[in-house]
Amino acid sequence: MLVLLVGLLLFLGVHSVRALVPGVRAAGIARLGVLGWKAFYGLLSLAGLVLLVYGYGEARLHPVLVWTPPLGLRHVAALFTLPAFVLLVATYMPRNHFKARLGHPMLLAVKLWAVGHLLAVGWLHGMLLMTAFLAWAVIAFAAARRRDRQAPTAVATQAPSVVMSAATVILGAAAWAGFVFHLHARWIGVPAFS
Repeated sequence: MLVLLVGLLLFLGVHSVRALVPGVRAAGIARLGVLGWKAFYGLLSLAGLVLLVYGYGEARLHPVLVWTPPLGLRHVAALFTLPAFVLLVATYMPRNHFKARLGHPMLLAVKLWAVGHLLAVGWLHGMLLMTAFLAWAVIAFAAARRRDRQAPTAVATQAPSVVMSAATVILGAAAWAGFVFHLHARWIGVPAFS
């Protein structure tokens, strides 16, 4: 469990620099340059991710059951993840209504993913993972909205399109279906529906 905790602290800590200590980011860019900062940030993120994945796998070998969620909550978790996938696609899809209206769809996607899984996971390592990501997403979203209010973006954006928004929903739903019905069992080792 210790490796999982270190991985979470490193991965989410690196991803919290802009939200919690923006001066560190600015100083890092000033000292290393934009590319140097991105390389440093990327290496720390990758190290955190590797430790997180390894630690999670290690923790699964010695699970601690906190509670036994009703089987039906797996289906509820899957329903939480459907809009999460749509919001994840909205992060990268240009001119969609979700991003225009919500501002930071990836952080909202992480919140939905974490809450849905907290309902369906009763193992300590899973609850720790989901709680950490949920807390990070809440803090990062609040900081991002605060930045938006303090310095609205000066970049002119094109108006959202119904076609691009529909494409966002279709691609998100397709990615969700592929992951839930095929990849979740393969990559995570647990079928999403059982």
